[in-house]
Amino acid sequence: MAKVTINKEACKGCGLCVSACPKNVLAISSSNSNKAGYFVAESVNDNCIGCISCALMCPDTAITVER
Repeated sequence: MAKVTINKEACKGCGLCVSACPKNVLAISSSNSNKAGYFVAESVNDNCIGCISCALMCPDTAITVER
């Protein structure tokens, strides 16, 4: 399985990665925020297939995917 890593401080919680993920691996946290006050994306399950759709959609390049 692939692994999604999110740079919490670079994430602005826009949700584009969440909508791009075909396996519903990501969600915007309701409790985890960064120093700027944005609620950030987080991995909610281990179903990542390594398609990198989330990383390609991220306007802040806050996501890396390891296969």
